[in-house]
Amino acid sequence: MADDSRHGPVTRFSTGLASESSFGFSRAVRAGDWILVSGCTATDATGTIAGINQMYTQARTALGNIASVLERMGSSLADVVRTRVYVTDISDLPSIARAHREAFGEHPPASTLLEIGALARGDALIEIDADAYVGASPSQQVQPDARARARSATPSRTPSKARPRARVVRAKAPAPTKPRRKGRRR
Repeated sequence: MADDSRHGPVTRFSTGLASESSFGFSRAVRAGDWILVSGCTATDATGTIAGINQMYTQARTALGNIASVLERMGSSLADVVRTRVYVTDISDLPSIARAHREAFGEHPPASTLLEIGALARGDALIEIDADAYVGASPSQQVQPDARARARSATPSRTPSKARPRARVVRAKAPAPTKPRRKGRRR
């Protein structure tokens, strides 16, 4: 058993669904400034999958389940910095992207989309997990200005006024030495 006090408080959250206790996982864990939400499918409160064979409906429901867990832990989708999206059929990418874009709006997280052979629930088309960072207050968050966004979107060959990158200094390797000959002294 892990010692939760070693690195600060760890809070585990469960929705009470049978899958959590039978598999042995928490729906979400808060460790310090991070909230890690386990993979959510389009299940309702009874454990039934919503939107059978409807990727958009399932994606919206899964994202709604993530939002619900985050709200119970004092956070929101605006705090999500990364999602991992697992789908059984990537051919419906427009529906997946639309649901993700609508859920995150002005706060899009880093994201990975993977097509996999199957999910644990045969009727589930999508599963999404999320990592949220709740440490920095809005006043501490850095918002890039329009020039920085334009500069990063269109690389330029002219010098910029951006802060210089750290300079890497490498030590020179010692010069190779000649092996000494045994038996002869000079």
